[in-house]
Amino acid sequence: MLPQKIYSSFTSRSAGDSLSEQILALLDQQKKTWPQLAKGYEALELIRVREVQCDGYSVRLQLNPKRIVSSGAKVDAKSISERKCFLCIDNLPEGQKGILYQNQFLVLCNPAPIFSQHYTISDVNHIPQEIEKFLGIFFSLAKDFTGFTVFYNGPKCGASAPDHMHFQACPSGAIPVERDVEEVRRRSSIGKVGAVSGFMVRDYGRRVLVLESADGGELESYILNLLRSMKKVLATNEEPMLNILCSFHQNTWRVIIFPRRKHRPDVYFREGDAQVLISPAAVDIGGLVITPIEKDFQNVDAKMIQNIFEEVSINKGVLEKIIGGM
Repeated sequence: MLPQKIYSSFTSRSAGDSLSEQILALLDQQKKTWPQLAKGYEALELIRVREVQCDGYSVRLQLNPKRIVSSGAKVDAKSISERKCFLCIDNLPEGQKGILYQNQFLVLCNPAPIFSQHYTISDVNHIPQEIEKFLGIFFSLAKDFTGFTVFYNGPKCGASAPDHMHFQACPSGAIPVERDVEEVRRRSSIGKVGAVSGFMVRDYGRRVLVLESADGGELESYILNLLRSMKKVLATNEEPMLNILCSFHQNTWRVIIFPRRKHRPDVYFREGDAQVLISPAAVDIGGLVITPIEKDFQNVDAKMIQNIFEEVSINKGVLEKIIGGM
């Protein structure tokens, strides 16, 4: 069924339109021909946003009822086994089309957008969410998606389809952490290894590691070493819990990593009105917190945000041990 879903194809050697031009054309076409997407973007125009000033940083709350499907997604093994995978090509809605990237991933318009341009980039095969095997293509996507940031949610860190490998993309700068890491005062250097330089972010309420390099190969090797050290320190054979953002600007990749220790905070599992439906993924822990329910949008305050970030983030001492063990 793949050819029926293809709007266009792209490889790094493609002639003609750039990938960014193609994805913007895809979005325009899909708004006209796929009613579900058109309704999603109409709803996006009605979202409300408010700023919350926390201790040393600020976040933006976005009231976005369409995201209830993602925030409330059941991601336990039983629930996943009992539902059809919504990223598998045979299960895509009628009218949805995508751009085939490198003959391996399909770039799709997200029908429940958070951003003015919001894409899901899913593997054409049904394989589990796992970054280690796909770092190279992750960097290629960031480079080819000019003006966009590509992000990854680990299978236990906000991915609503942990059984199907995928990334997402949004306009660069739309996630607050991208702006905040530019502040020199926040940077605590961890030194340079070959062509890769890195720093941790100070006074930010959660642990953040930022890596920069013009050499994609060395950057990939560094992150693979980081993952190995995380597995060793955390005593796990599974993929360590993390969210990752990647962008490419002025011939340099910037990778922002949020190491995690928990998927959802305790308030998520409370009963009745005490429940707060915040399920932090890359966007949320990056400073744009999605609240699909009006009550939460109105009631969530700085203390709760700070508690949620601290609860789901890895301890500073553990992160330092991981970096020291590389």
